[in-house]
Amino acid sequence: MGGDVRSEEGRSEGRIPRLRFDDLLEELQVRIDEVRGTRDRLNGLLEAVLSVGRGLDLPQVLREIVEAAVVLVDAEYGALGVIGGDKRLSQFLPVGISDRLRRRIGDLPSGHGLLGELIRHPAPLRLAELADHEASSGFPEHHPPMHSFLGVPIRVRDEVFGNLYLTEKRGGAAFDDEDEAVLSTLAVAAGIAIENARLFEETRSREQWLSASAECTSALLSGASESEVLEMMLDRARRISSADLGLVYLTERDGNLRCALAHGEGAERHLGVVLPRGEGTLARAALLSEDGMITTPDAPGDLRVTFRPERWRDFGAAMAVLVGDPKRLRGVLMLARSRGRAAFGETETAPLSGFAGQAALAMELADRRRDAEQVSLLADRDRIARDLHDLAIQRLFATGMTLQSAQRFVDHPVAAERLERAIDDLDSTIKIIRSTIFGLREHEAAGVLPGLRARAVRAVEEATPALGFAPALRMEGLIDTEVPRRVADEAVAVLAEALANVARHARASRAEVTIAARADRMSVTVTDDGVGITPHGRRSGLRNMAERAEKLSGELVVTRGIAGGTRLVWAVPLRENG
Repeated sequence: MGGDVRSEEGRSEGRIPRLRFDDLLEELQVRIDEVRGTRDRLNGLLEAVLSVGRGLDLPQVLREIVEAAVVLVDAEYGALGVIGGDKRLSQFLPVGISDRLRRRIGDLPSGHGLLGELIRHPAPLRLAELADHEASSGFPEHHPPMHSFLGVPIRVRDEVFGNLYLTEKRGGAAFDDEDEAVLSTLAVAAGIAIENARLFEETRSREQWLSASAECTSALLSGASESEVLEMMLDRARRISSADLGLVYLTERDGNLRCALAHGEGAERHLGVVLPRGEGTLARAALLSEDGMITTPDAPGDLRVTFRPERWRDFGAAMAVLVGDPKRLRGVLMLARSRGRAAFGETETAPLSGFAGQAALAMELADRRRDAEQVSLLADRDRIARDLHDLAIQRLFATGMTLQSAQRFVDHPVAAERLERAIDDLDSTIKIIRSTIFGLREHEAAGVLPGLRARAVRAVEEATPALGFAPALRMEGLIDTEVPRRVADEAVAVLAEALANVARHARASRAEVTIAARADRMSVTVTDDGVGITPHGRRSGLRNMAERAEKLSGELVVTRGIAGGTRLVWAVPLRENG
């Protein structure tokens, strides 16, 4: 028994070393797994650093940084927030949340609450339960639950570019020191990658602006019109700056700014709008700035915008730059991005001032070209007027004198009457030519309407497309010199409305217009070969013309034409309104 006992004790003593050895092997395996895990993590970190360092497209670089961070620290959700000039988040790139869920959540964070804590204090922040932090403000509706939190700043040189935010460590664990170290290392590499991408973006942007300026200069030198060059400039500015809306406001003679060009989303709300000088607008803010340019991250909410801010309701970031200097302001160029998009950075705003200067040069050259063309036109008018006076009138006058001298040799009464009528016609023709000469030599000041003769021709030309044919136009008498401006304005309005009525209702194939000024009365007569006036047709157009005649102590007479159709005569006295 004693031997058996000793045998049992020996076996027990031999088992103890074996158990300790197994424990050591297990512990060694754990350490090996840790080393292997650390190695794999370091390899992953190295691969992530190399990956973000290879990119040069800034948006893509930012996206790769967040995706690499989520994988490296084994987080469920991640985001990168870019800090804007107002110390709030100008961009927020989330990872781990579907686009559908993001739309349900609503607007992306702007930098309040816990996310703003990292902006105010740019240092690593690690929490086991983010709801316990005093800066935490909770989540909006539909937002997934989040508990653990790790955030580190991203620095580009001495500037805090933004922050990396990670939440929900997989497995329900909290983020540890190693996670923080790995993420901080990635943030350093991210800062270098972001700087390289920004430098590349600046270089590419500068090249695009230079190319656009060269293209516009070439168009100017090739004789393109001011409107064509401005259209081209607005299109290039929108494309290069990735703006959703582009506007060009031009300075009018009264000093107000009117939107002459509008391209992009919501353009119809801006086109033709006049900005009063006393109201708060982005244009006025640019005019008051030192460098002639302003930017805003929120156009509709900007306190400087008091004039119809609802025009900007779908937009966020916007900028405005003067075209020309404040002493000789040509206009203002504005660009805007849809709500939720990034604010305009220095890369976009820096070259825009020079580009706007190019637009001012385009307008200056267009003015000079117009002046040269006007001088040439006036010279041609003087030459034509001189030829008419020296040749045509002299010949007609000589012919009239010859007929008058021959009149006493004609005894037949009918022939004498016809000869008298021919002499009168020559006198009328001479008066008409003299009126034409006066119109040609009338060098009209800028902003003054042309004479009735030219305005009537223009009204007939404008009505031709709607009519489908060109109406015949006759003008009799000294209509440019004898008809006062007020009467001429009413006559042009009546002519336009009468031709519009023919186009809309008459179904005519021919029309004739006669404008005559005789003695103390002028008339506008419009005839057509259409269906005539229907008994129950609308009379609003005729009523307007009648009221215009009554206002000048005249009358409107509408009858059926001799060969069918309609004959409209609008006649007013000249003496009472002269």
